[in-house]
Amino acid sequence: MTDIKSMNLGEMTDFFQEIGEPPFRAKQVFQWLHRGARSFDEMTNLSKALREKLAGRCRLYAPAVERKQVDPKDGTVKYLWRLWDGNCIETVLMRYHHGNTVCISSQVGCRMGCAFCASTLGGKVRDLSPAEMLDQVLFTQLDSGAPISNIVLMGIGEPLDNFDTVLRFLELVNSPEGLRIGMRHISLSTCGLTEKIDKLAEHRLQLTLSVSLHAPDDETRSRLMPVNRSVGVEKLLETCRRYFERTGRRISYEYAMIDGVNDADWQADLLARYLKGTGSHVNLIPLNDVEESPLKPSRRVAEFQRRLEAQGVTATVRRKLGGEIDASCGQLRRKALREQDGI
Repeated sequence: MTDIKSMNLGEMTDFFQEIGEPPFRAKQVFQWLHRGARSFDEMTNLSKALREKLAGRCRLYAPAVERKQVDPKDGTVKYLWRLWDGNCIETVLMRYHHGNTVCISSQVGCRMGCAFCASTLGGKVRDLSPAEMLDQVLFTQLDSGAPISNIVLMGIGEPLDNFDTVLRFLELVNSPEGLRIGMRHISLSTCGLTEKIDKLAEHRLQLTLSVSLHAPDDETRSRLMPVNRSVGVEKLLETCRRYFERTGRRISYEYAMIDGVNDADWQADLLARYLKGTGSHVNLIPLNDVEESPLKPSRRVAEFQRRLEAQGVTATVRRKLGGEIDASCGQLRRKALREQDGI
């Protein structure tokens, strides 16, 4: 069966010609799909014969809401979606004054093994398709009634570990015939796959690249993030500098503040030494408590921020949303898996 929703408009036009249909039908179907049509029967400007032909040739699924949690304080909504094969992924809707942001997943599970992240517990199951990534935006918007203006690829999975799918998703969500969400309204987070960062730079996309750094020294970062053992902080930062030179886009460094692990003065000083003068931005993240992890939130976030700024590095503290729900990435999926297994 053809995954029609993962096609761009050009591919869809070719597909319709191959099945003996006029090319203009492709645009009609593309627009229906990007409005969130759940079946071909909803496409009322197509003949019944064409709808039946498409249903016989193409795969078209919509995710089901397995669970939905709403934070009563700030309106953050966390979705656990059940996919066509029974696997579950998470999506989070965050409401800001400047618009609504959706944080989406790129994989079912994750193989990166970061110590502070619930997404990686149990490892990677499979990659998502472009359609499954797009559906998170579409059906979050439809279910919540909140128009989405910004997208963050920071949910379950490592986006650059599903590179080609992510590129196609970006093309689809940016399409003038679809949601038309501009690249400057999209952030992509990576744990630091240097070869893929270089590959992404070749496309010169105007999105915001967020690098999950979380420590400025190899000993600490390798303990928190196994990917660092094969790369190292200095090589990662060199790659980031090349990315900036090629794209002109400032990089944001994500830094989860962990009590007694990465929040010492000397670590703030080392981070400042690496980043001063590079035009970088450090996003300090109050750590979410993960039940299975011994790592706890730092009590020195404000002091760490002051120390960075005193040395000329821009640093902000991320506003913590979803405090009343399972806001940490992967927690809701993990809870559902435990219940499924009777744990």
